[in-house]
Amino acid sequence: MPSLLWDCWPSLEIRALLCAMGCIQSIGGKARVFREGITVVDVKASIDPIPTSIDESSSVVLRYRTPHFRASAQVVMPPIPRKETWVVGWIQACSHMEFYNKYGEHGMSSWELPDLQEGKIEAISDSDGVNYPWYGNTTETCTIVGPTKRDSKFIISMNDNFYPSVTWAVPVSESNVAKLTDIYRDQSFTTWLVATNTSTNDMIILQTLRWRMQLSIEVNPTRPLGQRARLREPIAQDQPKILSKNEPIPPSALVKPNANDAQVLMWRPKFGQPLVVIPPKHR
Repeated sequence: MPSLLWDCWPSLEIRALLCAMGCIQSIGGKARVFREGITVVDVKASIDPIPTSIDESSSVVLRYRTPHFRASAQVVMPPIPRKETWVVGWIQACSHMEFYNKYGEHGMSSWELPDLQEGKIEAISDSDGVNYPWYGNTTETCTIVGPTKRDSKFIISMNDNFYPSVTWAVPVSESNVAKLTDIYRDQSFTTWLVATNTSTNDMIILQTLRWRMQLSIEVNPTRPLGQRARLREPIAQDQPKILSKNEPIPPSALVKPNANDAQVLMWRPKFGQPLVVIPPKHR
């Protein structure tokens, strides 16, 4: 991670794209000053105003790609008088997930987060699985090592989207005949801009965002490949919300496992007992 002032400036391409789209949610103008003198000059968040794209090029799976959620913030860290390290970056957690793939009268497959679904936790980490609790460690974070003699100015940015593959055939069957009829997905996320003193573990929440991705695809498996799937409403996603009051981060959003490692793929037949198709990587 970078430690010098100018090393903390990532590419400005994301900021240019956000401004060009014209649908950005933004808090700008008056800077917000937080504890330790950390200043947030500007926060931007948006979801690309394009529909989910569907790819039927494979005879084995249907693929789809959702529009990107994007967030960026301009931050000013005052001089650090002592020998200590601060990390500023994005932390994200999933607070709700419904993800069903229906196969007509046969049943459905379902990606599930058991602890979240059963109410044992409020949210689950959406870290990259390596750099807990951070969403990533490239443009998503900036590290400032003290002591420093002048302000450190930098932009923190992140983006997220879904690009899964769904089998045309029933996943627990040896048949390769297409039976897929519906895909439904509804996920909600909370994203925090955070500053952490790694020496004291002091954490300051600078901004809280909320966003949601909804998807519905109708599939006619009897049609020729390339003509089976149709995107249903919503075509365009609701734009993210930049909250006026910050929300606390649930403890489960800061530790292992992340959502990808905790999710399990279930087969839920119309008749009979549910079956685990892919167990969680982390129990």
